[in-house]
Amino acid sequence: MFKNLISIIIILIISVSCQNANNNQHEGHSHAVGAGHKHDYSGIVHYEQEAHLTNVKQLTFGGDNAEAYFSFDSEMIVFQSNNPAWSLECDQIFYTRLDNANMGENIPQMISTGLGRTTCSYFMPGDTSILFASTHMGDGGCPHVPAPREDGKYVWPIYADYNIFVSDLNGKIIDTLTNRPGYDAEATVSPRGDKIVFTSDRSGDLELFVMDIDGSNVKQITSGLGYDGGAFFSPDGSKLVFRASRPTTTEEQNDYKELLKQGLVTPTNMEIYVCDADGSNLIQVTNLGKANWAPYFHPSGEKILFSSNHHSDRGYQFNIFMINLDGTGLKQITFDKTFDAFPMFSFDGKKLIFSSNRNNGGTRDTNLFLADWVE
Repeated sequence: MFKNLISIIIILIISVSCQNANNNQHEGHSHAVGAGHKHDYSGIVHYEQEAHLTNVKQLTFGGDNAEAYFSFDSEMIVFQSNNPAWSLECDQIFYTRLDNANMGENIPQMISTGLGRTTCSYFMPGDTSILFASTHMGDGGCPHVPAPREDGKYVWPIYADYNIFVSDLNGKIIDTLTNRPGYDAEATVSPRGDKIVFTSDRSGDLELFVMDIDGSNVKQITSGLGYDGGAFFSPDGSKLVFRASRPTTTEEQNDYKELLKQGLVTPTNMEIYVCDADGSNLIQVTNLGKANWAPYFHPSGEKILFSSNHHSDRGYQFNIFMINLDGTGLKQITFDKTFDAFPMFSFDGKKLIFSSNRNNGGTRDTNLFLADWVE
């Protein structure tokens, strides 16, 4: 999940030709809703190699749009955007019905407060409320985005103001599930409707925790040194898939710990893991090197889709791949030359939504795309 990482990845992409790139992705670009839009959207939305995808449709047009997830009835999506045409300075949460998703002309319903930065939204059981993380209880402004380190490594901030909230579909916060100094975010809901998994630094490291749907009965389920996050339940709710960094050398471990003290991590080396929903039977699924992240279970529960740059010589091309739970059968699903990530299946297994830099008119925009899934 971790939507804020998309800014880091886009920086990795554009740093090849622009050494002074920063997280202000849209400076110098013109955005408008509806008539007068200056972007050219006549490019590719579907590559012929993408045999598992058909009827691909672009849903958003401008800004960074990502982490789009379906409602339980598969008729709505919730997502994050910082589209400046919607008067946004940093990520906020929106939702829309798919039968009314004309986001090239209409601004969808905002769920978050408009203050601070948000991440990781997900429908709650019943589809009448939405879970998300936000820093709005901090100072209310967009939090500072750190610059790359002197050694050239990019860092991702772990904002201590993140807490997890529940809003109704009109944007009214109806519950606060976490309320503590420190990072609580990246929350998703079990298809069973009984549990929430999230990432927290409350143990001193970035680990996965589960809690009951009302925020009670919090239990830690991972414990390995490194960043565990972006977790999702399997279709039957029995397993979790997530991405994790695992620093191994003394130098790597010390670097990780020192950065974490500063509220930072480096997101460039991650692999995909699976475990039971209580944290037992942990298995490392990928061993590809580079950044493997944004995993999601295939509707069968026997495969995983995830985003990776392991196949890219220069490291900046991310595509979606599929792999069996035992690490066999690796297959490339998407073929954009720059960025594809955040795949999620509808709960009926018929559609896939994902984010991509395809057809962005030569800008740095990341948009949402919806496709029918073909086995």
